[in-house]
Amino acid sequence: MRRFILSLLGVAALAIAAIAVLPSLISSDWVRAELGRQLSAATGSSIAFNGPVNLSAFPYLAVVAEDVTLSAEAEGITAEFAEVSGSVALSSLWSDRLHIKQIALDRPVIVLEEKAADEAASTADRGNETGSGDPLPALVAFLERSAIESVSITSGTFIRRSAEDPEEVVSDVELTLSAPDIDDEFSLSASARMGERSYETSFTISTLRSLLERQPADVTLAVEADPAPAPGMSSLEASGQVTLNANGSYQIRGGEVEAGEQAFSLNALFVPGQRARFLLDLEADRLDLTPFMDAAPEASQSGAPSAGTAKPANLQFLAGFDADMSINAAALVLGEISASDVSFSAALKDGKLTAKLGHLGIDAGSVAASVATDVTADDPVFRGRLASTGLNIAKLSALAGQTVPLSGALTIDAGFAFRGLDGEAIRKTVDLAGTIGLRDAAYTLPGIADETMREVKAKKITARIESVAKPLRVAGRLQWRNKPVDVDLQIPAADTILAGNLSAEGIPLKLEVKMPDANLSLDGKAALAGTYAGKLGFSTADLSAFLAGLGQSGAESIGPLAFNGNVDAGTMGVSFQKATISVNGIEGAGSGSVELTTPLKISTALDFEELDLARLAGTHSPAPPAKASKGAELADVPLDLSSLRSIDATIKLNAKKLGYGKVFAGPVATSLVVSDGVASLTLPESPFYGGHVVVSLKADGSQPEPSIALQVSISGASAAPLLTDMAGFKYLEGALKARFDVTGAGGTTRTLAKSLQGTADVAFSDGAIRGIDIANVYNNLVSLMSSGFKQDDSKATTFTELGASFAIEGGVARTEDIKLVGPLIRMTGNGAADLAQSTLNFRLEPRLVASLQGQGAEISTDGIGVPVVVEGNFAAPRIYPDLSDLLKNPDAALAKLKDFGLPIDKLPIGDLLNGDGAGAAVKDLLGGTLDKALKDKAFKQEEQQLSIEEIIGGDPAPKPDEAAVEIPPNEEAAKADAPTELPANGTEVPSEEADGPVEGFFKQLLR
Repeated sequence: MRRFILSLLGVAALAIAAIAVLPSLISSDWVRAELGRQLSAATGSSIAFNGPVNLSAFPYLAVVAEDVTLSAEAEGITAEFAEVSGSVALSSLWSDRLHIKQIALDRPVIVLEEKAADEAASTADRGNETGSGDPLPALVAFLERSAIESVSITSGTFIRRSAEDPEEVVSDVELTLSAPDIDDEFSLSASARMGERSYETSFTISTLRSLLERQPADVTLAVEADPAPAPGMSSLEASGQVTLNANGSYQIRGGEVEAGEQAFSLNALFVPGQRARFLLDLEADRLDLTPFMDAAPEASQSGAPSAGTAKPANLQFLAGFDADMSINAAALVLGEISASDVSFSAALKDGKLTAKLGHLGIDAGSVAASVATDVTADDPVFRGRLASTGLNIAKLSALAGQTVPLSGALTIDAGFAFRGLDGEAIRKTVDLAGTIGLRDAAYTLPGIADETMREVKAKKITARIESVAKPLRVAGRLQWRNKPVDVDLQIPAADTILAGNLSAEGIPLKLEVKMPDANLSLDGKAALAGTYAGKLGFSTADLSAFLAGLGQSGAESIGPLAFNGNVDAGTMGVSFQKATISVNGIEGAGSGSVELTTPLKISTALDFEELDLARLAGTHSPAPPAKASKGAELADVPLDLSSLRSIDATIKLNAKKLGYGKVFAGPVATSLVVSDGVASLTLPESPFYGGHVVVSLKADGSQPEPSIALQVSISGASAAPLLTDMAGFKYLEGALKARFDVTGAGGTTRTLAKSLQGTADVAFSDGAIRGIDIANVYNNLVSLMSSGFKQDDSKATTFTELGASFAIEGGVARTEDIKLVGPLIRMTGNGAADLAQSTLNFRLEPRLVASLQGQGAEISTDGIGVPVVVEGNFAAPRIYPDLSDLLKNPDAALAKLKDFGLPIDKLPIGDLLNGDGAGAAVKDLLGGTLDKALKDKAFKQEEQQLSIEEIIGGDPAPKPDEAAVEIPPNEEAAKADAPTELPANGTEVPSEEADGPVEGFFKQLLR
């Protein structure tokens, strides 16, 4: 380019000289040839005049040449001029001062071919031999001996071509230069179009002589662009004083620059040479970068290659010079962000660029950064570091237009690297390594009113980044509720740091939290506003205690809780899918949603292997005791249904087994509906202990005292396992058909049981009563009267039908219509079951069918009276024949014994009961002593019949003055042979004390 400028100066000088001498020449061809040769030799370029050349001498010496070409191969420059004209004053012929009236270039087309790197280096070497590369001294020297009134370019075009880059065109070039005198003002004005944007510029120097004498000269520069490259940046104005130093450098002092609304003070130094050097210091009271941030990208020029084929932007235009620059701004504005005391410096030397942000003070704190790159690279790589000793998180979020529930200071000490200059390239290649920390931080948990419970604190916690390709990991200890919380957090650094609007998009994370009373795990995306989507795991050994620690209530009946599944949580609710849930040890799986309203709205569909409503509600029925005494009550467990008030729920249930305690039906498909504090569960006909069951249950927690309403219909169920699971009762077998309609209310299970009322109808078929064989009892009355009854679970009274209807009041179920029909026995009876105390008290009146072998008509047992008593705890009742009435009427007893087929003819029982002497004594005994014994013990136990054991073996020996039975000589032997086998568990046995008179009598009789 230096040679090109020198060529233009030479063209102008020689053209003026030619004006003076050429008119005397005759041949115009010779004029064109000679003029081209002289100019080519003078400039080192190839110049040809291909068109007419017209000369004139008056009033000025002038020349007009058409179709002129210039070629400077060394510089890669070619030019074509439609017309070149020039004129000089006649005084230039006799004066040593050249006075140029005009030089005009019309419609020039100047092409610059960018050479390859090796050719450019060779050209630069040749340029070193000819000068410093600064054209201004030559121009000033020329103007010192000249006066230029006007130099102009009209409709010019400049074209830059490169093998690697698309062609760049500057069109519609209009230029005017004026330097009438070395002591006058030098001015230059120009306009041009580049792509879709037009530029206008003007440049003035107050006097060229000041430059020549190395004195300051006033300089002004103005540039306008349309459309503006950025809002508010349509114009640039600069002014100052420029001085030409002795070493050939130019210095600007006291400069002022106005770019749009920006104002700077400027001091600069330009040192020309083979490798020019710039030194620039800019200072501003306020620097607003917002217009650049808001600038929209320019449309591509027509004919430009597509984005896929365009060469990436680079910094190679900076490779030809060195520079040092510093920018200091008292205030810097970028959108909503403002900074103070901004200090920036950059150095460019031998193609290496380093820049440093020494200080950037913002409301949130201060930031420092540095970066370096090689500007000669086709695709430059930038490496640097970013550091801050502490940024206030709340203020930092406010600067970004966000609010976050996090406070404290953010510390940064991280290195970074990226490739390229456009945003997409940077996002694809950026990498980070270093640490990011929080100091004196506190995070406010959403949805918790108690301030002491909602704040999580961290004195100091640091996250280390190995690379944006690897997770950022934070592991440390926090403080919550004055308790330690161990945290292990992994955040993908690339997604988190480069994501942009984190508040809306969410932060991908993996989180493990371990607390003394609970564990939490997350694997998904969470936003600082309190939303989360992804996997969630939570477990606690006692939910009610955990919530109480948070100042919450409503889950008093829930202990162990575990949840694992996919959730989508927001400020208004939570939904979950593919989840497994465990509540009080009850495990289920499914999906659902919870709306965080008052009351909570719950909609779920859950599958269970086994759903125990007792365990789910926090009620654990104790196992029946091994030995239950009469009157033992159930353990009293609190019953709290108040949590039903806080939810409205529709829960679809599918369970292989559904029940309460040990009693289960299934498989079951039903729905649990909770509304206004009332839970309703309707169980459609479902398999149940070999039969079927239909259940309707309502649990009402809307009142201070909880209540239930239960309707059950059972058909074909196996009674033995059902009654065993329900009450530990193992003494009934058969197929059960039953209907229950029961209501009750109470704050504990015992109170509820005591309040039960309603009706029940039960019927058993083809079963048995375990523990007693009533037919065998009548077969062995004599033995029973001597040795007592021993309950034997291996024995049974079979039946084809057994039924009763019950009226339930105050927790006691009473019946008067027990009816049993069996192959040998018919029975009626009555009694009661105390549901609160879990006790039975029934009296059954049997009748034999024909004989003990089951043939013939029914034989009434009236008069002998051997009823069967069932009494005691559900789990271990006593079942025994009551023989006390047998001895009240001995005559009737003998008749009945004979009717029963007993071998009384082989026994002396008739003589003993009806004869004289000893017989009379026995009779007296039966009528007197026995009578007295019966009267003494008749009222020992209220509303309970005496057993034969109490009659036979329970009385003390008679007094000496009372009647006594003469003991036969073989008495001792009888005592020795007396039965010693203990009765079955739970059965009262004869006393082991000395034999009473009746007992001795029967023993003697039977011998």
